[in-house]
Amino acid sequence: MATDYYAVLGVQRDASQEQIKKAFRRLARELHPDVNPDPKTQERFKEINAAYEVLSDPQKKQVFDLGGDPLSGAGGGGGGAGGFGAGFGNFSDIMDAFFGQASQRGPRSRTRRGQDAMIRLDIELDEAAFGTTKDIQVDTAIVCTTCSGEGAAPGTSAQTCDMCRGRGEVSQVTRSFLGQVMTSRPCPQCQGFGTVVPTPCPECAGDGRIRSRRTLTVKIPAGVDNGTRIQLAGEGEVGPGGGPAGDLYVEIHELPHPVFQRRGDDLHCTVTIPMTAATLGTQCPLETLDGLEEIDIRPGTQSGQSIPLHQRGITHLRGGGRGDLIVHVEVLTPAKLDAEQEELMRRLAKLRGEERPTGHFQPGQQGLFSRLKDAFNGR
Repeated sequence: MATDYYAVLGVQRDASQEQIKKAFRRLARELHPDVNPDPKTQERFKEINAAYEVLSDPQKKQVFDLGGDPLSGAGGGGGGAGGFGAGFGNFSDIMDAFFGQASQRGPRSRTRRGQDAMIRLDIELDEAAFGTTKDIQVDTAIVCTTCSGEGAAPGTSAQTCDMCRGRGEVSQVTRSFLGQVMTSRPCPQCQGFGTVVPTPCPECAGDGRIRSRRTLTVKIPAGVDNGTRIQLAGEGEVGPGGGPAGDLYVEIHELPHPVFQRRGDDLHCTVTIPMTAATLGTQCPLETLDGLEEIDIRPGTQSGQSIPLHQRGITHLRGGGRGDLIVHVEVLTPAKLDAEQEELMRRLAKLRGEERPTGHFQPGQQGLFSRLKDAFNGR
């Protein structure tokens, strides 16, 4: 009595090829001799190999559906298995059964996505604060203008590979511990593409792309900082075969400013004034990012004090408003005095009762940043 190969795999007679393959993989994982060495299991393993050999081959499946047994010439369903391996149509089916993943078959596409590219852009502090527009020169791969990405010389085209007949892979039957196993590998003549280009394009040598320098306009948003990357979708490298372009990333590098130092969205600078100006008070002109402003130094200002100018810093990249401009005051003590100046200072010290000051001692060293920290902590 002929073997019912559908029943062996546990599928219906109208099962699709995908359902047949899934059933075979499931049973192969359970019954493979390396997993289950029991002799009865090995016989069962041979049966599912024979069943899959018949049902996965359209011609053999048709013979079986018409009432025949395509393996009867080899001694029946079990005999056709030939050890452990003759029933396997392709070695990748064994791998699929154990790793649960179908191998990619068929020709590879010559068209692939291009790589992303990145360039560095130097900008000034005021450009980072308020935003700007820049023209940049980009040297990337573009679609070949001669062959339009096809890779073939004008008037010619790619042809089907005569070695693999367009499949992109060639098969080879070898003997192993599984018996006869058919393995597949990329076609050495077409490199797996399924087609060959007899006459490559002279401009791009068959790659479908050439290098070119072009100019792009980049909008720099207000508030960018060192390391900020701006993505320009589709402006990167065109892929092989004229494939879609990758993205271009513009990395911001902020140039140092002669006066201001940036910390986050705040700006900091230091103004040095003489002792007399700190004592009596004065006004100092400062060229801010918004224009010239007068900094009011109040009488009795101490070295290390800071004067905030609100909303004079960097625009917040996300959200409204701006940071502040912090002006740090440094009082300059004269190192040398002439006789008249020294006499005046001694008289002033006598008037203020400071001829022999004892000083005020405290732990540590109060530098500029220590005083700033104490001010924020309310000390």
